Amino acid sequence: MYKREIKLSGHIIDSLILPKTMDIIMDNGGDFDILEFDIGKRKSDVSTAKIMVSADSQSLLDRILDELSLLGASISEIEEVTLVPSPKDKVAPEGFYSTSHHVTHIYYEGEWKLVKEIEMDCLIVVDGDDISCKPIADIKEGDLIVVGRDGVKITPPQRSRGKQGVFEFMNSDVSSEKPMMSIINDVASEIKNIKANGGKIALVGGPAIVHTGSAGIVAQLIKDGIIDVIFAGNALATHDIECDQFGTSLGVCVKTGEVIAHGHTHHMRAINRINKSGSIREAVEDGTLKSGIMYECIKNDVPFVLAGSIRDDGPLPDVITDTAESQKLMRKYAQEVDMVIMISTMLHSIATGNLLPSRVKSICVDINPSTVTKLADRGSAQVVGIVTDVGAFLPVLYNALQDD
Repeated sequence: MYKREIKLSGHIIDSLILPKTMDIIMDNGGDFDILEFDIGKRKSDVSTAKIMVSADSQSLLDRILDELSLLGASISEIEEVTLVPSPKDKVAPEGFYSTSHHVTHIYYEGEWKLVKEIEMDCLIVVDGDDISCKPIADIKEGDLIVVGRDGVKITPPQRSRGKQGVFEFMNSDVSSEKPMMSIINDVASEIKNIKANGGKIALVGGPAIVHTGSAGIVAQLIKDGIIDVIFAGNALATHDIECDQFGTSLGVCVKTGEVIAHGHTHHMRAINRINKSGSIREAVEDGTLKSGIMYECIKNDVPFVLAGSIRDDGPLPDVITDTAESQKLMRKYAQEVDMVIMISTMLHSIATGNLLPSRVKSICVDINPSTVTKLADRGSAQVVGIVTDVGAFLPVLYNALQDD
């Protein structure tokens, strides 16, 4: 049998980390012996466990240890990380350590050091005292990259032994039957706390925000200083501008819900007017664009990243059609925010979830439960899922934010 001793520490019972550890070992055909187990007796105390993990082969043991590392399990015997230089640009050495989005430290030069800019599915690069997380596309020849799991320790968020409400980690079941008012009040309370402490909030939005007549609410949230950055695609911006120019979204009157004759051309006419001005900012400055989400972004210096796709009409001149470039910009802002509110956009929500550190509180609002499920399946277990129509959610949230 091939064996390795691991250590668990924290609220490992309340967070279900200990039983999940046992499940992973047994489900993969391994075995375990609990060598030490110290249970914290008070709510502030942590529990610790040392477990000997065994398997029939080294490859099986490695696979088990890889899965256990995502729960925060660390190898008991501390060894320095192994660093191997990249053989060429955008190429990592075989066996490179692939990161999670949890807080990560490496044991280097005799001490545990924090990995900066943590993100899932990336690499750890050591450059002197600079230890950072980088996507494979940013790797340069000669970069020193962490290989293997020795000397790597991750710390996932853990469920506290005290009640934490809607943002309790690993408590984000997806259901349309949750008490929405209670959840929204909790979300509003957390938003107030974040803003009171100088934190930043990002909104990831889809065009349904405009289709449902809620663009004015988002615009007001930007004006009120609640939203600090916008992630979206061509569609949100286009239909927001269409609404300002023609009072429609996808050719449907936002106020009455009536289909307007030839309204299906409105979004293209809106794009054409912005092209004529030169950009969204220039359209605001020359008086072409007078209201809406994009207008308030410009007037209040709120940055936005409009990431393009192959299906875009136009697109608007501000849309970044190089996905690698838009990803870099989203990655920059993702490290700066304390909360992300994802509304009615599966692709942008999942993309943003992949870029976020697990410390960032996240809310995903969608009429489709599978959007939230897909986020959780990708590892974003900290996401609070609210299954409802965006047209119902945003007015309630706005009203909750007005309450003292």
